[in-house]
Amino acid sequence: MNIMRIIQILLLLPTLVAFSQTPFNSESHQVTLADIKTNTFEKDTTANALIIYEHGKSWVHPGTYKLTTNEIRKIKILSKEGFDQATVKLYLHKKSGNDYQKVENIVGTTYNMVNGNVVKSKLSKKDIFEEDYNENYDLVTFTLPNIKEGSVISYSYTLSTPQYLMWNYKGWDFQHKIPTLYSEYETSIPGNWEYNIKLVGGKKLTVNTVDVKKDCLEVSGGGKANCLESVYAMKDIPAFIEEDYMTTEDNYLARVEYELKTFRGFDGTVTNYTKEWKDVDKELKTDPNIGKQLSKSIKLEDVLPISLINNINSKENAALIYEHIQKNFTWNEKLEIFKDVSIKDLIKDKSGNVGSINILLHNILNEKGYSVKPLLISTRQNGHPTKIYPVISDFNYLVVHLNIDEENYLLDATDKYLSFDEIPFRCLNQYGRLLDFNAGSEWFDIVPKKSDVFYEAKLHIDDNGDIVGKIVSKRTGYHAYNYRKSYFKNKSAYIENLQNNTAYVNISNHNTVESSPIHPVFNEQYNVKYQSEITGDNMYLNPFFVKFFSENPFKLQERSYPIDFGYKDSYYYTLKLDLGDQYEIIEKPKPVVTSLPNKAGILFYSSSTFDNELSLTFRIDFKEAVYTPEYYPYLKKFMNKIVDVQNNSLVLLKKK
Repeated sequence: MNIMRIIQILLLLPTLVAFSQTPFNSESHQVTLADIKTNTFEKDTTANALIIYEHGKSWVHPGTYKLTTNEIRKIKILSKEGFDQATVKLYLHKKSGNDYQKVENIVGTTYNMVNGNVVKSKLSKKDIFEEDYNENYDLVTFTLPNIKEGSVISYSYTLSTPQYLMWNYKGWDFQHKIPTLYSEYETSIPGNWEYNIKLVGGKKLTVNTVDVKKDCLEVSGGGKANCLESVYAMKDIPAFIEEDYMTTEDNYLARVEYELKTFRGFDGTVTNYTKEWKDVDKELKTDPNIGKQLSKSIKLEDVLPISLINNINSKENAALIYEHIQKNFTWNEKLEIFKDVSIKDLIKDKSGNVGSINILLHNILNEKGYSVKPLLISTRQNGHPTKIYPVISDFNYLVVHLNIDEENYLLDATDKYLSFDEIPFRCLNQYGRLLDFNAGSEWFDIVPKKSDVFYEAKLHIDDNGDIVGKIVSKRTGYHAYNYRKSYFKNKSAYIENLQNNTAYVNISNHNTVESSPIHPVFNEQYNVKYQSEITGDNMYLNPFFVKFFSENPFKLQERSYPIDFGYKDSYYYTLKLDLGDQYEIIEKPKPVVTSLPNKAGILFYSSSTFDNELSLTFRIDFKEAVYTPEYYPYLKKFMNKIVDVQNNSLVLLKKK
């Protein structure tokens, strides 16, 4: 193994030395009086518990050649909501032959202050439980005793992992659902094993040292290996708190991961585990669930009506073929693309998994003469696939890439409410791998079209002083998808929900225009009647009969991971209110114009009057699908302004 190369790579990782002072002893696992007496964490007053110190150490045992990991943690319980931190769950790989992963030397203590004295409560062996969790894992669980608000718990254990599982060296999480003051991980990796090492989460290491230890591992017959010894640490790590507009937490939790690249035996054998994409492409070409299925020819007359077979190839005919597959084959809600993929069974049963349905669509379009390729995707909840080296298990979804006249379209026939050139929101995960078994695969950026919402309200004040008129709306992209799916699944429930979401407004004569379950635009219109709030001769009116955001979705003090909307979008609302002969405007809303840094988002609000008619325009533009964490305080302020404008804009009318 090229140890110096790894050292150079790791030394390039950024480091950070600043660390805030606290009364807690974050320098060791020893519990101090200050740890027990201190019952607040000023840096995060919302925290219900705090990891004061944690340390892990992994090495290959020189006698058993098993990967051995020792872990120790010291945690402060700040409130009752943090009591669950006293329960530890360890998932262990089941036996394979006579070998298996196991945990040993579980030790734990709870420290409490009682009448001015420190009372220790030891973990008993009878409180350690093992169960059969599933077909792959056993579960070992233990709970520290005598937990109270203010308790400090300390526990440790040793994991023993057999050599056959060392394809995945023990990774380490620096970040958790509660804050961490200090987290350190030591590793010793014999030169026989060469790993791809990846730091995830974007946080900086406080400690990052690498050294080489000579002859750290010896085997019978005189074989010896040097070891790469590393120490990684982070300090003052905030809790990871989930919030709206994010993909899976696995994309952002600060941690170090390992994947075996090459194993070199003492007998001279070399086994490569991580390959280049050209090697993976060859394997996928012969894979029974991918390449073998993609190569199957289709008798078009067994699947398509004769009219679609005879039509010339065009975007319009491709859309009709796509719609035919949507309507006639049902997704079984399973995401498999490397398991149980069979277009033969799909044609027979009319139901199948993602791989089967979209490979069928691919093969039909290919048979018809269209230029199509499969696109491997990792869904938003599955995490971003790594681009550093091929990891085929990172992918769990497949869609069809279609090219017509130099225009690219992405298709997914699993959902009966998707439009042509629209893939599910779960697939909007920035990029995928476009397969081409002749020219070689390549990365492909997933860039959905912008989605828009338009509302136009034309209203007037009737003889009773009520505001009546018509609202017309238009939605495109994913906004249209969400509404047409809700509407065409249950029209009466949709209209009832529309009425319930517009308090103090009565809705009647609802109808849709040129809409269908897969039409890319969802148009609707309905009549409204609003009984105004009248005080004496004055009427106070909030002109927003439709609100885009009822509250600010961003509530964290700070957010360390991106704000991922999935797609760019805009919101438009216009109002024309004819006051007639009864009222006149004596005060109208103040205009608002604000934007995000670099014009990455715009809020525009203005009003005008002419001939006793109020005209109002409200527009929101989000010009990015994904915003970096640096935008969070600005987005939070931006959304506050949006909510404030919608909730607190008042028009004061006076009777003539």
